[in-house]
Amino acid sequence: MIPEGSLLVARDLHKAYGPTPALDGAEFSVHPGEVVAVMGPSGSGKSTLLHCLAGIVMPDSGTITYDGRELSAMPDAERSALRRTEFGFVFQFGQLVPELTCVENVALPLRLNGVKRKEAERTALHWMERLEVADLGHKRPGEVSGGQGQRVAVARSLVTSPRVVFADEPTGALDSLNGERVMQLLTEAARSTNAAVVLVTHEARVAAYSDREVVVRDGKSRDMMMEHTV
Repeated sequence: MIPEGSLLVARDLHKAYGPTPALDGAEFSVHPGEVVAVMGPSGSGKSTLLHCLAGIVMPDSGTITYDGRELSAMPDAERSALRRTEFGFVFQFGQLVPELTCVENVALPLRLNGVKRKEAERTALHWMERLEVADLGHKRPGEVSGGQGQRVAVARSLVTSPRVVFADEPTGALDSLNGERVMQLLTEAARSTNAAVVLVTHEARVAAYSDREVVVRDGKSRDMMMEHTV
């Protein structure tokens, strides 16, 4: 049963790579302002689920509905536009552009959407302040620590005011102290804008920042809250 008011819903997802099934009937839902952790061992299908939810990979069967619209029915250009404007992304290693300064990296999604440089960098600095890295604006990614770089990446994911943030092992490359701070700042900032967060992790201490956990194993999903309330 899918909860009412969900922003993003996946039903009965199947996805195989050759003979190997990555998803085998997985289900998922997230509400605006909710943080949902997708947990599971390596190779369980959790990253494939995230890529399908974000419209990066199309499932072989099943449906993904975002804000009442069916993702698989959209042309590629429309899905790409969604990822630029309504979805934000945080990856394990930040994936900042090394040639750009930190403020230029954060402003990049806005620049790609046609926002003028000054306005884009002003918005970028606002988010960098929220993530406690405003003083790094003119440094390049190679000149900052891993924890600082990941906060810059989180600021970049939020700069377009997305409705859904996809975070794939966002603390995987950080020590526990930096990881905790990144998670605090990410979840506080997302909740303040009512953005949903889909958080892929294998770490219980990271999942503790979520409102709900979905465990993926062998391509199947289990909503831990639904099980506890049944």
